[in-house]
Amino acid sequence: METLTTLWTPENGWDLDLQTGGDPRLILYFGNRKALGSGAIHELGERFPDALVCGCSTSGEIHGATVHDGAIVAALCTFHGTRVHAVSQQLPENFDSREVGRQLAENLIGQDLKHVLLLSDGIHVNGSALIEGFQQVLPPGVIASGGLAGDGSHFGETLVGLGDCIKSRQIVAIGFYGPHFDASFGACGGWEAFGPRRLITRSEGNTVFELDGQPALQLYKRYLGELASGLPATGLLFPLGLVRGDEPEQVVVRTILGIDEATQSVRFAGDMPEGTFSRLMKASAEQLIDGAAEAAEIARPIGDFTPSLALLVSCVGRRLVLGQRAEDELEAVLDNLPPSTPTLGFYSYGEVCPHHRTGSCALHNQTMTVILLGENV
Repeated sequence: METLTTLWTPENGWDLDLQTGGDPRLILYFGNRKALGSGAIHELGERFPDALVCGCSTSGEIHGATVHDGAIVAALCTFHGTRVHAVSQQLPENFDSREVGRQLAENLIGQDLKHVLLLSDGIHVNGSALIEGFQQVLPPGVIASGGLAGDGSHFGETLVGLGDCIKSRQIVAIGFYGPHFDASFGACGGWEAFGPRRLITRSEGNTVFELDGQPALQLYKRYLGELASGLPATGLLFPLGLVRGDEPEQVVVRTILGIDEATQSVRFAGDMPEGTFSRLMKASAEQLIDGAAEAAEIARPIGDFTPSLALLVSCVGRRLVLGQRAEDELEAVLDNLPPSTPTLGFYSYGEVCPHHRTGSCALHNQTMTVILLGENV
């Protein structure tokens, strides 16, 4: 596998001469929502008609150790012993995220399927249920990774694309097939819990209506104080951590996606089960940078596997906390990867990656997730 990365800006277009871009079979792109309507992706498709062109909107574009806004980043991937195939699913008004995951996985199943890269709508989907659907169908040993599309801190609309079809409410799943494909993963946060534990006393899927018998939004606003007027964006600074009764030392962080004043409810990126205790989370810049370094250490390949692409998916909430130090977490990752590894990615509304302790795929929030892709030929 060989990878070329390129950057598109409104001022300069693509910074790579597409005539010398080789013969890629997969083009991954991540871009600002408005930039994706510029025609830049159509230009890629015209130049490389035999390539799968897939991507999504972002809350910031990652190219090497640099964060961009208003741009598009892309990786042109050439394979020597791997086949790629992609499927998409448009989300209707009333849909079951778990069933959507099952359908997408069934459409990818093949005898030599090795890995699935998932790019999903970031607002309407229940990310943890979506992944559970995949897990129910994918054969043992086949892992899914990827992320939920972003829209800055606006939470208005996210876009996912396959070919020239770049739409809201869409999910794209890419299958990698053949014995030579390899991947490794790592995810870590750096957040710490504070304040009292609150029991989720009423919820439906990823929407919480009551905490300790009180309206969830009312309680959340009380904690945020003056910041409450900026919800849901300001909620990214203080995500909610779920404390599993049977795993008290393991906190699952969940990102807020939306609020409903009428029902006084808060909607999160993944399931929020009734009967689960939760706590507010916070982090310093140093904690998040250390977490990014640890994610890269977890993902660091073992043996003969040399990655040809490092895909970084970091949560928009981390970027808001880091501010001008956002690039410090990217440098922390690169310092722990093989030198000269092509690197790109995006800030997201959720990250998909196996848990490094259990090996089971999960929806993560507020993590830096490192996905290393390559071939052993």
